[in-house]
Amino acid sequence: MRLISFIIPCYRSELTIEKVVQEITISMTDLSQYEYEIILVNDFSPDHTFEIIKSLCEKNNKIKGINLAKNFGQHAAIMAGLRYSKGDIVICLDDDGQTPADEAWKLIAKIEEGADVVYAKYEHKKHSLIRNVGSRINDLMARTMLGKPKELYVSSYFAVRSFVVREMLRYENSYPYVIGLVLRATKKIENVSVIHREREEGHSGYTLAKLFGLWCNGFTAFSIKPLRIATVMGALSASAGFLYGVYTIVKRLVNPDVPAGFSSLMAVILFIGGMLMLMLGLIGEYIGRIYISINNAPQYVIKETINEEIIL
Repeated sequence: MRLISFIIPCYRSELTIEKVVQEITISMTDLSQYEYEIILVNDFSPDHTFEIIKSLCEKNNKIKGINLAKNFGQHAAIMAGLRYSKGDIVICLDDDGQTPADEAWKLIAKIEEGADVVYAKYEHKKHSLIRNVGSRINDLMARTMLGKPKELYVSSYFAVRSFVVREMLRYENSYPYVIGLVLRATKKIENVSVIHREREEGHSGYTLAKLFGLWCNGFTAFSIKPLRIATVMGALSASAGFLYGVYTIVKRLVNPDVPAGFSSLMAVILFIGGMLMLMLGLIGEYIGRIYISINNAPQYVIKETINEEIIL
């Protein structure tokens, strides 16, 4: 009998995670041809989320709990869950109830039809304005930097085959980015339409700062296109400066009475100086991440597990 693994990163979800788990349990009774397990990863939530996870694990040995030693972020929490998953199909979803667990069968059916990865597609998203804007920028970044097909909709609710999970787990550097790992593993990625619910409790944990950090993870870990863009911009700036210099000399020769352009000179200096600082910052970001990866900084640190032994 095939096994389905559900992975749920948990943060500030003490009021919602029990409902999500209950919905998975009920929906899997209708899919009696599958066994299932639920892996709940507590990403150092400051509330009582892990106490709720402990209670759920005590009631059902199909539920496993993982407690991280500090907050590593959603993508690192997913990687921790993937490490412990044993399913032939692995489904990742959110802890807030907005991703409908009772429609997981749609993702499973599409996998059984031959897809390697299936992302849930929302026709009408119920996220906040900041989260929606962040998702659009993230989508643009994934298309530009990672080669994501334009027609592919990417969300936090997705299903993957076990071989894709194995390939994703080969990545051991400090800054995991799930979309990048999926895109480099396979091209057989499809969408299925599901509903997107209103948030019943709490608010999204994604701030602008966290979204910006997520984008940096994406393009610095899986693409060198920013460096190439920096090279092109540097070449264009140098060309513009050279042409402006030629223009200034010619203008001075044609009309010796033209005063020296202090304002224009300062504008050019500030422009080129700003471009140089931007490029140096970008290069520094890459070098910094290389340095951290060389020092084997962990993706996550597991403090304790429930219904599962810690994998060394």
